[in-house]
Amino acid sequence: MSGTQNRPDPFDEGGPDIHDQVSPRPVITLLSDFGLDDHYVGVMKGVILATNPEVHIVDISHAIPPYDVTAAALVLASAYHYFPKGAIHVAVVDPGVGGDRRGLLAATDNYFFIGPDNGTFTYIYDDPSFLWARHLRTVEYFLEKVSSTFHGRDVFAPVAGHLSLGEPTDSFGPLAEDLVRLETARPVVGEDGSIRGEVIYVDRFGNLITNIDTSAFWEGESRAGSMEENLIPVIEACGKVIRGMSEFYGAVPPGEAGAQLNSWSRMEIFMPEGNAARELGAGKGLPVRVRFERAE
Repeated sequence: MSGTQNRPDPFDEGGPDIHDQVSPRPVITLLSDFGLDDHYVGVMKGVILATNPEVHIVDISHAIPPYDVTAAALVLASAYHYFPKGAIHVAVVDPGVGGDRRGLLAATDNYFFIGPDNGTFTYIYDDPSFLWARHLRTVEYFLEKVSSTFHGRDVFAPVAGHLSLGEPTDSFGPLAEDLVRLETARPVVGEDGSIRGEVIYVDRFGNLITNIDTSAFWEGESRAGSMEENLIPVIEACGKVIRGMSEFYGAVPPGEAGAQLNSWSRMEIFMPEGNAARELGAGKGLPVRVRFERAE
């Protein structure tokens, strides 16, 4: 694996330099929609540790909305590149479990990904350092009895454990083609420099996270923050007009809506100490427009 970290837009800024950052113990991360009320997450960890007791397991999230593959893809994309190179990311949001969807092992220059072929790895495939994906076919790496409802335990967890022990990647199955990708909505930049996008994710604080990423502000003719033109962005969504973007949540009075480029490098609409989704009655799919005005 290379020491150079590559991230696709909008994840090409803000990440750590992982050159020479290698964990002394193998790292496996878990992402799922299982929640923490049941035994599912704990059992997956047990299977991994039974295979390799020396592995270090990190939970990215188990609060993905049930069956929401799009949310899983976004959360994974925002998180995977912050781990030491060689980390194995297991993502299980799997409404097609037990059907004919494939199980995959995918790789970039620095990371491995294990999970169902249902679009969860869409943004991984867009990473310039993406290498390949393999169809998990070698049953010797699965648990002896594979249920039709819990491949996280019976397939993906044991494969992650064996991979962390250094098993050759080509022994898990053949290369896979025609990988499933989500249809991701891209923001549209108009001739006047305005940007049209939509809300694609709502976090637990009610922040409305859009598909308008940092790159959208640097496409076309007219740009936000141009010192020469002294332009400010004006955000329009759900009947609200927000003039300018904030650098932090506290820059906006409680109860008022604000906008900022968040830690995902995406524009979000928020309400400090409040819940923008609830207060505005908004959610995924909400249209958002950004236009630019000259500052007075």
